Amino acid sequence: MERVKKPEWLKIKLGGGKGYSHTQKLIHDNSLNTICVSGKCPNLGHCWSMGTATFMILGDICTRSCKFCATKSGRPLPLDESEIGKVADSIQKMNLRYCVITSVDRDDLADQGANYWARMINEVKRRNPNTKLEVLIPDFDAKTELLDIVFEAKPDVLSHNMETVRRLTAQIRSRARYDRSLEVQKYAASKGFFTKSGIMLGLGETEEEVIELMHDLRDSGCQLLTIGQYLQPTLKHIPVKEYIHPDQFAKYKTLGLEMGFKFVESGPLVRSSYMAETTFNQIIQ
Repeated sequence: MERVKKPEWLKIKLGGGKGYSHTQKLIHDNSLNTICVSGKCPNLGHCWSMGTATFMILGDICTRSCKFCATKSGRPLPLDESEIGKVADSIQKMNLRYCVITSVDRDDLADQGANYWARMINEVKRRNPNTKLEVLIPDFDAKTELLDIVFEAKPDVLSHNMETVRRLTAQIRSRARYDRSLEVQKYAASKGFFTKSGIMLGLGETEEEVIELMHDLRDSGCQLLTIGQYLQPTLKHIPVKEYIHPDQFAKYKTLGLEMGFKFVESGPLVRSSYMAETTFNQIIQ
């Protein structure tokens, strides 16, 4: 298959400077994982230069193998309990007012990592009482008894990504189900959380399918939405079918706000945690 040429509007700014070096050193010295690195995020340079990063917990090996994701997959290592303190300490040293934490899927564990998630949230909040915390969680197979363990730790924003439209979900997501992800959104909203989700474009979806997905999220109570361009991380991953023009992203943002989303961040380089602090501050105001 012939590769689609990357357009000019997808030029990525490289990071550097004191902020970048400080963030890089903290992450390296504490042997921490970030989705910035594992997911080959195009905004890594910009975010690290600003002194922020999205931490990835429960190791760096995922039990699922989604065709869009650059995170390693396979048999994970045993849980590293020291990671909890290291993440909490790093957030303190980075003086973050807002922090995003995500994780790999751990279907190998009886609780799929729910109790570890809860301990992480509680420790981060204990050491950083003035830091707002957004968690981007797996689906936990939509088991309410596992979701409740995480929810009881009371993060400030509860995020779970839909990733793509209904028709393409089975093709690109491993084990995850479209309706199951909607169940997670609906259950989180019913518990009173600020709920958030992210989707990618350029996988072959139609405008009608994207709009249907947006309506499904709103009907499930989702309040915050990020929409970005899928970028093929390696040749082993599913190829880009189309690079969506910024005007189309702007159109989706307008439609999303008309649907009732409190905030929509939509653009080619937008990712789940991109400008998360700005988003939170705006909805609070």
